[in-house]
Amino acid sequence: MKLRVDAVTKGYPGLAVLDDVVFDVAPGEFVSVIGPSGCGKSTLFDVIAGLERPDAGRVLVDGADATGHVEHAAYMPQRDLLFPWRTVLDNTTLGLEVAGVRRREARARAQPLFAPFGLAGFEHARPDALSGGMRQRAALLRTVVQERSLLLLDEPFGALDSLTRSEMQAWLAGVWAQYGWTVLLVTHDIREAVFLSDRVVVLTPRPATVRTQVHVDLPRPRSTGIALTESEEKVHAALTG
Repeated sequence: MKLRVDAVTKGYPGLAVLDDVVFDVAPGEFVSVIGPSGCGKSTLFDVIAGLERPDAGRVLVDGADATGHVEHAAYMPQRDLLFPWRTVLDNTTLGLEVAGVRRREARARAQPLFAPFGLAGFEHARPDALSGGMRQRAALLRTVVQERSLLLLDEPFGALDSLTRSEMQAWLAGVWAQYGWTVLLVTHDIREAVFLSDRVVVLTPRPATVRTQVHVDLPRPRSTGIALTESEEKVHAALTG
């Protein structure tokens, strides 16, 4: 297994957030995590990313204990967090520079990704020249250029309008298939989870535990017009049951 969330429990004074959360993610698999608002999805991501330590349980990556460590995962938060005073290219290299990579080398590593990410020609533009979808692609480029073995995407398209969101979902499905990343996605959108994923992990209300896992048995590549009814109904039933 690439990732194993092993009986993770997490809380804060007077607030139980996660309760014995257990699931696996295989290498190259795309898994979504969905649950009621406020159930602890982002807290779970913080634990997996090593930004928070669990009260109990472990995070295993490639069989090794990665609890409290940050080097195994690249984390894309809900907001793009692009710095307006840096060019798009220099925004995408920021994570590498923070890790100690020289700027020239960081730019050389990011540059080849601009064409497949639909950003060719915008390397030296400022973020305010980009559309919402382009800003999210730049944020994802900044995430994947770090070459971590696991991508954690926390509602990356939540702030986009419906049409742009659909376009970005189709684009993400395509580049995921091209690069073979291992992806864990948090979303509130059942259709997004089913469209993108091999499997959907459904959490209970807080304190969250895994209620069920829905395998999405739909062929790839998928188009945005594909009928997802059966899998969507399974996830909806799990959320409301």
